[in-house]
Amino acid sequence: MKISIFGLGYVGAVSLACLSRDGHEVIGVDIEQAKLDLIKAGKTPVVEEGMVELMERVATSGLVSVTTDAKQAVLGSEISLICVGTPSAANGSQDQGAVLRLAAEIGAALKLKSEPHVVVFRSTLVPGTVEDVLRPIIEQHSGKQDGKDFYLCFQPEFLREGSSIRDYDKPPFTIVGANHAYAAERLQALFGHLPCKFLKTSVRAAEMMKYCCNNFHALKITFANETARLCGALGVDAFEVMDLVCQDTQLNISKAYLKPGFAFGGSCLPKDLRATTYLAKTHDLELPMLAGILPSNRQHLDMALDKLLALGKRKIGFVGLSFKTGTDDLRESPLVTLAEQLIGKGMQLSIYDPEVHLASLLGANRSFVQKHLPHIGEMLKGELAEVVAGAEVLVMGLAGADIAAQVAALARPDQHVLDLVMLPNKSEFKAQVQGLCW
Repeated sequence: MKISIFGLGYVGAVSLACLSRDGHEVIGVDIEQAKLDLIKAGKTPVVEEGMVELMERVATSGLVSVTTDAKQAVLGSEISLICVGTPSAANGSQDQGAVLRLAAEIGAALKLKSEPHVVVFRSTLVPGTVEDVLRPIIEQHSGKQDGKDFYLCFQPEFLREGSSIRDYDKPPFTIVGANHAYAAERLQALFGHLPCKFLKTSVRAAEMMKYCCNNFHALKITFANETARLCGALGVDAFEVMDLVCQDTQLNISKAYLKPGFAFGGSCLPKDLRATTYLAKTHDLELPMLAGILPSNRQHLDMALDKLLALGKRKIGFVGLSFKTGTDDLRESPLVTLAEQLIGKGMQLSIYDPEVHLASLLGANRSFVQKHLPHIGEMLKGELAEVVAGAEVLVMGLAGADIAAQVAALARPDQHVLDLVMLPNKSEFKAQVQGLCW
């Protein structure tokens, strides 16, 4: 293929070298002539393992050319990869100056081109940038339409400095956010040979996914470091602890706990977080990330309360009360807390939970209920239909296709639904009920 690459920093330079190595004709574009001169001389503009040898080889292959002319690059290629920088501005926002200027230049070049062209943004961009900001600019300057005359998409990169070539050849996956099949097909032809999954998604999801990955990496590093600080104060080997944590691939290193839903609760997580942060205080340690988890969790609960109060409805039906589906444990259940707050606001509650039976609650679980919801017996109903029939608003706190189907079959068109879990048949459920799912 004929490919133009805009921006010859780490991502752009490595992509140029690897794509030309794989037999593609590549045009490198940058505003810094010094970078272009280095590449023409067979030298690398970035310090990266393996790049010296690779750039020497591809520079003499006849497949690499460089220019400062965006129009020439677009007219001479079929796919453009946009890899310009998007650094932080002084206020923390994203400085999109370079990509905005480039969008106008690409649009002007597309105006002169009759063949379909695929523009692939690889620069990290705030979600919505491609569709809401860059597309109008390109359409305005080209006089053409995305999805008809050219195709915009977003493909996040996962190249780590220091191992970029290895990461290029063996990525964790290839993500392509595209609104049209043609763009996805062209990128699959370009990158489909890599030994990983090729995943297609929406442009916005692909943009957000890049931020999510980097934030998660920062979170993991901070978690390990805060754990190490506490371990050091307690005389525990932090490396031994974290190595043991990573041995668990069923829960710790897995998809478990990484699905959006309601606030967490139960008899373990809240109390152990409190104990950890208190222990840190006794050793004069600050663990801001761990200390911020419970307040963040509380905000999730506050959002649910605000949404319910904003409806102005008084009769609220709870489908679920325990801290998670499949248990009768009500200790520190966020649904119990939400119910307490609503009762305090004068709301009339009815509750259905197939696992919660007052007569069988024992020990700490029973004590918790008696303290926090002493009148729960009057609110608990034995049948789901009774709760649905008497409610103006339904709060879904149970997960599972079966319960969702039952509620969807019983609910009325005039009822509001606040879905606090990710229901497997959520789209079907929302089609049948006026939803406030979030």
